[in-house]
Amino acid sequence: MDSQENHTDHSRELVAQLLDAALLHVVFDGWSEATFEAAITDTGINPVLARAICPRGAVDLALAYHRRGDQIMLARLAEADLSDLKFRDRIATMVRYRLEAAEDKEAVRRGVTLFALPQYAASGAKALWGTCDAIWTALGDTSDDLNWYSKRTILSGVYSSTLLYWLGDDSPDHQATWAFLDRRIDNVMQFEKVKAGLRKNPLLKPLLAGPEWLSTQIKAPAARDDLPGRQD
Repeated sequence: MDSQENHTDHSRELVAQLLDAALLHVVFDGWSEATFEAAITDTGINPVLARAICPRGAVDLALAYHRRGDQIMLARLAEADLSDLKFRDRIATMVRYRLEAAEDKEAVRRGVTLFALPQYAASGAKALWGTCDAIWTALGDTSDDLNWYSKRTILSGVYSSTLLYWLGDDSPDHQATWAFLDRRIDNVMQFEKVKAGLRKNPLLKPLLAGPEWLSTQIKAPAARDDLPGRQD
């Protein structure tokens, strides 16, 4: 087991080296084969080994860059105290942490372009879902029914739209982006208030009976590596 863990740690270290080198080229060549080849040359890593740990080349490095952002977000949360914030503000703060973790906006823009391609769209969606799962899990979400999916689905919409707004935002300290994020979360909260109102209204409550029964029959997935909310 120790040998396997050491091998994994070594592979992660090599991926990190390739990623750091690739980021110097992404601004010019995107997450492309040219960028991956340049990263191999810059690091001096054996090309065969580099292909073994990153079978899809720069695509795997783009995903590694996304995971690095998730890790930076969680590390920042570990050093913060959000207990005095309302829950909607905790979510907004986490989304802000995640965007601010992406230090290279051009690398993110190139990644959005990459994962818009049909052959990589599933990988991009899985990475996005993983980010939203990480946020909800870090904030203590314990749901195990339809709410597990709905929370992550809604947050995926909020995060992705805010990300696109952020990419085009040149306001001081991205203040326009944070205002946009607040509006999006307010929209979600208003929807939740409508649902709460339906539950209290004796005439409209039956409308929720079917969906809420269904939600009790659906459980969150077990911790499997092949599911969207799980990351390496």
